[in-house]
Amino acid sequence: MRSRYVALGVVVPLAMAVIDTEAASAPVAVVQETASAVNPSLFNALQWRCIGPYRGGRALAVAGVPGEANSFYFGAVAGGVWKTTDGGATWRPLTDGTPISSVGALAVAPSNPDIIYVGTGEAAPRGDMTYGDGVYKSVDGGRTWSHVGLRDTRQIGALIVDPKNPDIVLVAALGHAFGPNTERGVFRTADGGKSWSKVLYKDEQTGAIDVSFDPHNPSIVYAALWQARRLPWNFSSGGPGSGLYRSIDGGSSWTHLSGNGLPAGILGRIHVSVSGADSRRVYAMIEAAEGGLYRSDDAGEHWGRVNDDGRLTQRAWYFSTILADPKRLDTVYAENTGLFRSTDGGKTFNLLPARHGDHHGLWIDPGNADRIIEASDGGASISFDGGKTWSTQHNQPTAQFYHVSVDNRFPYYVYGAQQDNTSVAIASMDDEGAIVERDWYDAFGGESGFVIADPRDADIVYGSTENFVGRFNRHTMQLQVVSVWPIDASGHAAKDLLHRFNWTSPLIMSPFDRDTLYYGMERLYKTTNDGGSWTAISPDLTRNDKSKQQPSGGPITKDITSVEYYDTIFAIAESPLARGMIWVGTDDGLIHLTRNDGGSWTKVTPPEMPPWSTVSMIEPSRYDANTAYVAVDRHKLDDLKPYIFRTGDGGKTWAPIGGGLPEGAFVHVVREDSARRDLLYAATEAGVFASFDGGRHWQSLQLNLPRSPVHDLVVKGDDLVVATHGRSFWILGDVAPLREVSAAAHASAAYLYTPETGYRLYYPDQVDDRPPSGQNPPAGALIDYYLPSRPSGTVSLDILDAAGSVVRHLTSVKPQGAEQPPEWPDQVHPVDTLPASEGMNRFAWNLRYDDPTQIPGAFYAGLPPRGPIAFPGEYSVRLTYNGETHTAPLALRVDPRVKGSLEGLKQKFALSMQVYHDQDALHRAVNGIRALKSEVATALKEANGKASAAALSAEGGALIKQAAQIEGLLMQVNIKGSEANLNFPGMLNEQIYSFSGLLDDADTAPNAQEIETYAGLHAQLVAQLAAWNTLGKSGVASFRAHAQGAGQRAGATSTAR
Repeated sequence: MRSRYVALGVVVPLAMAVIDTEAASAPVAVVQETASAVNPSLFNALQWRCIGPYRGGRALAVAGVPGEANSFYFGAVAGGVWKTTDGGATWRPLTDGTPISSVGALAVAPSNPDIIYVGTGEAAPRGDMTYGDGVYKSVDGGRTWSHVGLRDTRQIGALIVDPKNPDIVLVAALGHAFGPNTERGVFRTADGGKSWSKVLYKDEQTGAIDVSFDPHNPSIVYAALWQARRLPWNFSSGGPGSGLYRSIDGGSSWTHLSGNGLPAGILGRIHVSVSGADSRRVYAMIEAAEGGLYRSDDAGEHWGRVNDDGRLTQRAWYFSTILADPKRLDTVYAENTGLFRSTDGGKTFNLLPARHGDHHGLWIDPGNADRIIEASDGGASISFDGGKTWSTQHNQPTAQFYHVSVDNRFPYYVYGAQQDNTSVAIASMDDEGAIVERDWYDAFGGESGFVIADPRDADIVYGSTENFVGRFNRHTMQLQVVSVWPIDASGHAAKDLLHRFNWTSPLIMSPFDRDTLYYGMERLYKTTNDGGSWTAISPDLTRNDKSKQQPSGGPITKDITSVEYYDTIFAIAESPLARGMIWVGTDDGLIHLTRNDGGSWTKVTPPEMPPWSTVSMIEPSRYDANTAYVAVDRHKLDDLKPYIFRTGDGGKTWAPIGGGLPEGAFVHVVREDSARRDLLYAATEAGVFASFDGGRHWQSLQLNLPRSPVHDLVVKGDDLVVATHGRSFWILGDVAPLREVSAAAHASAAYLYTPETGYRLYYPDQVDDRPPSGQNPPAGALIDYYLPSRPSGTVSLDILDAAGSVVRHLTSVKPQGAEQPPEWPDQVHPVDTLPASEGMNRFAWNLRYDDPTQIPGAFYAGLPPRGPIAFPGEYSVRLTYNGETHTAPLALRVDPRVKGSLEGLKQKFALSMQVYHDQDALHRAVNGIRALKSEVATALKEANGKASAAALSAEGGALIKQAAQIEGLLMQVNIKGSEANLNFPGMLNEQIYSFSGLLDDADTAPNAQEIETYAGLHAQLVAQLAAWNTLGKSGVASFRAHAQGAGQRAGATSTAR
């Protein structure tokens, strides 16, 4: 964040009262209907789409494939496993659809690159870390995965595979980061994960963080144990359990290495690496009072500290990676805020120009030391020149977002703060068909907290991160700091501060007054002048337990950021129905309510909520002011159970409603649907869930959303927008089927859901939507329907205008006819076949009328001729299935960004319809001419050898010549490619086709030149169609009569109408 400060006033009332009335536990009448889980087939055609940004998030685990120069893998800390086969130009996810989310370690078997092991759960214990569930294995290069054990390890720091036997694997498991457990230490399997042995274990407080082979002798193994613990209010690194160990029998038994030059006293995090040039050379980066880089030149018997450079030793619990070069004895790499390399055995280090900052993982090709992949807080990067240049990280949609908001633009933008990066404002769709880097920008600067756009002007954005609040003006590109307390508190314990604040300090805008903002520290603050001054409108609403405000870190080094600041406000929400009715939740487990904008406060904490829980988010109902939902998170107390509470009487009584959620799906947010009262959404660590009965039952709404923590969710009109903490932003578009599942479930047959409003938008014919690009919504109006079984016949869908006329007819049978062969890889192919699967189906009508008659084999400089885009107005949809007919209304509106006259659009639409009918007539005429040619050729072939053949041939030849002359004026018959018109001049067909494209440019009236130009084209067409009609009435009739008189067949040939 920019360090810029302004003077501002803070007003604190002298006295404020909090009424402590303990809330009672009582059953709450929830909502409209009692239901069990809804059949997922009623909504299974809904699909999440990732909008990006394609900007990498934190990664720790990397690996390459020796012998495959462009093949590499990386594991995101909350985004799964990814692979590139083009040297980092593009990455593709390998673990979507599996439970794999957080990756702490991965390794490719040196003897078989198709075998990959993944250790889940990152072991760099940041405050936002998520958990894993053991080890996964692939035997087919990442196409499929199986779970192979160690489910309760949760966090895995390292994993190595024997260089000759892919069944032998050692795992360094840290174990539970937030509490004690026994499934931690070093584990070994000799049967590919079928069974595991715990081969190195200290106690339930100590896990393993690293394990490393001697590259020349896998019987020699080094491992590091680490005693570490994270709590909501503290983090510790180091203790009597930490230490460095060596095995000479492949890990079956171990020797504790101490003394002999190693640092004395308490040790913390340790990483170890053996040189590939000489097995006697061993490096260890050790966190200790006398910490730094230690080196042994006799295989670990004796050690000496060779470097204590603060650039390498700072925040040792978070960094500390060390990796020896596989070929050069004195070359070694170290990772910290930067990526460093030494060429003198670790005595001095130079900074390499790696991407981003804060580096965690490194792999060097044992056969080519210039081939490197590294992991940092910004993702993975590859170098092929020893670290001089690196591949981009702007092709990895693994961003970690804390919260999400949206603005009121069309299309709307999505806002959030990306961990280890900046905030982001990104478009929910792009007019060019794919969401790319031009569609997003830094809207505030902070990496945590909230980002809120002013509803009146989306280029004015407010944001919070820690104790900083800012107002960003995109018009001027200036960020004004408007904090309540603009001071850098880093390194200071919370107990010593004037104010306490959270890493993701909450900031909200009043739904009643867009000039009013509320911000939470230990008190609730309010501003009505853009942050020029703030007033405290509450007393301290936390427990203010000084024992939980002590310095964080230790016992070796402190690490004091606001991540561990405790007794702070974590959630703020104002009722959208009652002005000044504000709910406040804290990270230490309290909820307060004011009904008079802070004039008085009442403690309304649910008695069933365990103490010291974090009130993650509060959702006041939009249907009843006294109803609210509370999401409660206890994972930092080693409790992964989901907790949701609901009140219907303003907090007097509460009922738990999260019981149907699975273990591990601890809840970050609950949201109420904007159209159906009993429809709730839960954003959890295990994905998205929905309840259709006010919280009595929950079921997965994950669909195609990859496994990643979902930290926030908002309902925007008919869309659900989620902030994942590992896979960027995703949108579930048009959730009308969720709102109508009850009606669909009770329908006796098929069900046609009510479509959302469609908008006249112009979609490109060519879209480069290949990664890295976010996914646009389907082009057109979405039409959803449920089929109870596969149809016995054809399913049809008709779009009817207000007069009841069919403007588009679609069926489940693929239309016959030759398509123009594609010439560009990004060419759009219209979807014109209805899906007809059992369950829910979704079809996107492109808003166009039926296509005009086509000319088989014709080539155009783009898509074939299409029907015009429908005029804004009221339409209806008619679904026909197994003899049943179902209808629903459909509204079509003009693009809200268009400010032109609707009367002008009517004129353009009228011209478009004229062009449409002219194209249809022209194409039928050309098809008729070609049918005539075929008819004449057949007749002459049958007349061959007969007395009448000569005369019939002369007549037929003359007829074909006349028809060909008309055809040549109607269309350019020599065009066999989309740009052949550069060699052969376009005729009427090509000119009218080109003109029709001009009418798809904007919703404005046609100009005088367009009207005049088309009048000329139309006149020419009328003349040629008249000539063809004349020929059909005279020459064709005469030829047929003569052919029949000669005993030949004569068929009906189409003529222009």
